[in-house]
Amino acid sequence: MSVSPQVTVVGECVADIFAAPPGVDRSGLALRMQSGGGPANTAVGLARLGTPTRLLARLSGDLFGRTIRAHLLGSGVDLSGAVAAGEPSTLAVADIGPDGQAAYTFHATATADWQWTEAELAAAGTGRSACVHAGSLALALAPGASAVEDFLARARAHATVSIDPNVRTALVDTDVYRRRLPHWCALADILRLSEDDLRTLRPGVPPAAACDDFHRAGARLVVVTRGAGGVTISLDGRRADVPGVPVEVVDTVGAGDSFTAGLLHRLGAQGLLGGRLAAATLDAVADACRYAVRVAALTCAVPGPNPPWARQVDAMTDGAAGDMAGEAAGDAAGDAAPPAVR
Repeated sequence: MSVSPQVTVVGECVADIFAAPPGVDRSGLALRMQSGGGPANTAVGLARLGTPTRLLARLSGDLFGRTIRAHLLGSGVDLSGAVAAGEPSTLAVADIGPDGQAAYTFHATATADWQWTEAELAAAGTGRSACVHAGSLALALAPGASAVEDFLARARAHATVSIDPNVRTALVDTDVYRRRLPHWCALADILRLSEDDLRTLRPGVPPAAACDDFHRAGARLVVVTRGAGGVTISLDGRRADVPGVPVEVVDTVGAGDSFTAGLLHRLGAQGLLGGRLAAATLDAVADACRYAVRVAALTCAVPGPNPPWARQVDAMTDGAAGDMAGEAAGDAAGDAAPPAVR
């Protein structure tokens, strides 16, 4: 396969806050922070897989923002287009359930991530990128959401556009997502949703019928991730399923973002990014999804949003995600593997 072309990611960088394991002092709640936010997680995943990746983000100068910046740079993400923001960082407090799923409480009022202006995004531009990816809260929260949408509309002139709605009803009313979704489909060549997103956005609608609606609105490729159930692919109405990879789940935080990173990385390596997916076939997309499923499985094998490096994915065989968990956890403890193992 060819070298992956550059991808630009637009969106938020969030400080994910988790409860730390109980220590000697049990009189209070100990917390730990990991760098998160759907777009930032995707950018980290892409860079660690070897795709040249620019992240357009508004990074606060507070303690959380500085920690996030170091994490991104350590993973090889290009921050030359990022904005040094005066507002505070967004916080997302994660409550991990027994099944590894996270429920979030957000502290996001007037924080840095949502304040995009047309001038900031125009100054950053898309560079040489063959693909622009956006989504999550930066595409849904005012005042910056409309500026991000306009940026994607301009990017379509030369780049493939990828969107992940990453529905967060704790912050954005469901009706906002439903109203904006047809416009996002008109902007997107690739639409990635989780099964939960689909149920929220199109309740009671069979997945195949929902995919057909998204195609009619403009999205050529729709990918629905179903956790352990695998992935459903719909390319212009031609459909296929890709099975999941067994893994001992620590938590599922960032798994969907890592999947998107794996998908875009593999599509880029196949030479399919850079336009309207004209050369894409169902077999090629299925291959990309099989790779992406492995990336997501390795993310589930470690705490928090910590995507694997390319060598970990390459060393993993189908069904062997559990075998790689110890190694992945070792890299997660250090947050970023050394450059020699990228």
